[in-house]
Amino acid sequence: MVNKMDLRLYNSVFLKACRGEKTDNTPVWLYRQAGRYMPEYHQVKGNTPSLEFFKTPEVAARVTCDAQRILGVDAAILFTDLLPILEPMGLSLDYLPAIGPNISNPVRTGRDIDQLKIPKVGESVDYIRETIQLARRELPGDIPLIGFAGAPFTLASYAIEGQSSKSYVFVKQLMFGDEVAWHELMSRVTDVVIDFLLFQISSGVQAVQIFDSWVGCLSPDAYRRYVLPHSKRLVEAVSGDVPVIHFGTGNPALLPLMDKAGADVMGIDWRAPLMESWEQLSARAVQGNLDPVILCSTQESVIEQSIKILDEVNGKPGHIFNLGHGIHKDTPVENVHALIRTVHEYGC
Repeated sequence: MVNKMDLRLYNSVFLKACRGEKTDNTPVWLYRQAGRYMPEYHQVKGNTPSLEFFKTPEVAARVTCDAQRILGVDAAILFTDLLPILEPMGLSLDYLPAIGPNISNPVRTGRDIDQLKIPKVGESVDYIRETIQLARRELPGDIPLIGFAGAPFTLASYAIEGQSSKSYVFVKQLMFGDEVAWHELMSRVTDVVIDFLLFQISSGVQAVQIFDSWVGCLSPDAYRRYVLPHSKRLVEAVSGDVPVIHFGTGNPALLPLMDKAGADVMGIDWRAPLMESWEQLSARAVQGNLDPVILCSTQESVIEQSIKILDEVNGKPGHIFNLGHGIHKDTPVENVHALIRTVHEYGC
C-alpha cells in the first residue's frame, strides 16, 4: 500500500489508527460532517434537488472539502448518498420533501428481482470519479478521503420497502418467505456494491466505509443466515489496498457477527459499550461512539462525554473517535468545534 499512496497520507493519524498503530493523538471525523447543520452547506446547495446535488462533482467535492477545512477533522468523507447506486439497477429514485428517499418501483417479488440490472459502475456513476479527483486535489496532502457505500442488506431493504420504514414488513416478508429470492437479490446488490467500492478505490480514496444503517432490525440468527455471507463476500472482495470500515446501527448483539465479515475497522454505535465491545472483536481498530444527540446539548456536556470515552479508551492504539451515528441537522456548529478541539487536545 505504501507504494501506491503518498507517504504523507499513509502516515496520517487516521490511517495509522486504521492499521491499529499508535498515534500521537486520537484521530476524529464525524458521520455526516458535511451536512444540513452547516451554513456553508446550505449556501452551496441552495434550492438544488438532492439527487442533482449528489451528482454534480463540483458542489459535492466542495462540501466534502469545506467540512474538513472548517472542522479541522483528520479525514474527509465523500459527499454523496447510499442510494443513487440503485438507479443503474433499474430503480426509480427521488428525494421527496417530508419523506426523504423514495423508490417508486420497489422490489417485492422474484420477478422484480429478475428484472434488476447489473450495471458497469464506471459508466453509470462516472460523476463519482470526478468528485473524488476534485476533492483529492483540494484536500491537504495529509488528509485521507474516505469513500463509502451502503451495505447489501441496507440497500436491498431500501429497494424492497421503497422508503424509510420502522417495521421492515416487506423486507422480512421476502427474507423469511422466499429465501431463494432473498439471496438472489442480496447477491446482485453485493455485486454492484463491490464494483462501486473498487471504482472509488481506483479513483483515489484512501479508505472505504460500508454503512449498514438498517441492519439493527435483525436478530443475530437472521443476520447470520441472511446477511453475513454477502457482507463477508463484499469485504473480502474490496480488502487489500485501503482500510475497510464496517458500521451498523441499532443492535449491539450483531457486532461479533459483523466482525466476522473481516473489516479492518468496526464502527460502534452509542448503544454499545465501546471497550467491552472492542474486546470481542478481531478488527484492527474501532470507530465511535458518542451519541450524536449529545452534540445538541451544552458544550460542557459535549466535552464531558467526549472525555469520558477517551478516558475509557486510555490511549489504546486503534481508536478513531466518531459519533454513534450521523450529526443531527439541528446541531450547533460550535458544539462540533468543541468536540473536535477536545479530542485533539486530549492526546493519546
